[in-house]
Amino acid sequence: MSSPLTRTLRDVLPVLVLAIFVLFGWTFAASWWELPKSLLPTPLECARAAWMYRQDLIGGFVGTGIAAVAGLSVAFVAGLLMSIVFEWFPWLRKAAFPYVMLLQTVPIVAIAPLLIIWSGYTFRTVALVTTVVCLFPIINAASAGLRRVEPEMSDLFDLYHVNKWRRLIRLQMPASIRDLVVGLKTAAGLSVIGAIVAEFFVGNGTRYDGLGTLMSGWQAMAQTDALIAAIVASTLLGLLLFGLINLLTRTLLSRWVK
Repeated sequence: MSSPLTRTLRDVLPVLVLAIFVLFGWTFAASWWELPKSLLPTPLECARAAWMYRQDLIGGFVGTGIAAVAGLSVAFVAGLLMSIVFEWFPWLRKAAFPYVMLLQTVPIVAIAPLLIIWSGYTFRTVALVTTVVCLFPIINAASAGLRRVEPEMSDLFDLYHVNKWRRLIRLQMPASIRDLVVGLKTAAGLSVIGAIVAEFFVGNGTRYDGLGTLMSGWQAMAQTDALIAAIVASTLLGLLLFGLINLLTRTLLSRWVK
């Protein structure tokens, strides 16, 4: 039987090989066709730009990360509470769920300017846009999980006349954890997207500097190398949030998600 280190290397090696291949092809294409730096800089030039603007990137990483975590947290609490209300009042779910779906179908670039009018060019607006983006996956996952109860267990709780609160805590919440984790992982990636999109708008009228603000400024100045560095930073932020949720799932919720 292979050791954990061997299995890890076996999983990581293909990823590293593909990354090296992509970087080599990227460098070759930029050099062979002698593309201008403003169009396609080489990976080395992007790395130099990342080091040159490291303080801006670190500040933007932290700012966007705080906004993403704040919006994701609010969306998780609000989405879970709404799902519980929908479960207790099915008629309300039938009436309101189609409107909840609008959060997923309406483009966030159309909502962001409207939220800025209502909330202003503030960090609060960025967090609010992030909340709107993350809300539907969590509501959808939580609603499905709360109804994923074994009929035998439901009949047993009915037999003993268990009230709604005890049924929720003892039966429905444990049964919904697996779906909640899936919805939270999906929303984690969307939270970074929502925060950056909001920063494209909010950053134009405030001192707030997130990765989206940096991207907008560097795009206007045709600093493609720095722009790519910011894109990589935003990707790393999404992976970090996903990894943190995965870590919490494995450590705190392993009993229910095996």
